[in-house]
Amino acid sequence: MDWEPLIQAATAVRENAYMPYSRYAVGAALLADDDRIYVGCNVENRTYGLTICAERVAVGTAVASGAKHVRAVVVVTDSEPPGTPCGPCRETLTEFGDAATAVLLVNTRGERVEHRLGDLLPFPFELPADDPSS
Repeated sequence: MDWEPLIQAATAVRENAYMPYSRYAVGAALLADDDRIYVGCNVENRTYGLTICAERVAVGTAVASGAKHVRAVVVVTDSEPPGTPCGPCRETLTEFGDAATAVLLVNTRGERVEHRLGDLLPFPFELPADDPSS
């Protein structure tokens, strides 16, 4: 996998993060099944519950453009080690990816940690199957 275009895209969009409260900028880039890259950055709100994470912004951008499946994700932070997606972002990524989706975490010092989405969220939410006995 050539990670460089995704890393460059996530690094560039991270510069647009709106994070006046946490001062924690995050950039995300997704490679969708249409071979296009979709990006997002975190957008904070003074009522923290309305804050939108970079990963979910990127997913929303992909879906709004017609993409329905994510093949790879890059998240860029300034954390040591590189920051991981939060729980809601992991669930959102599993909605459009699968357990094998590659997730590369990168920090601004160049450290890289690669995971599979199924390792980050081994038991995603699933709707119960219809009960055949009813």
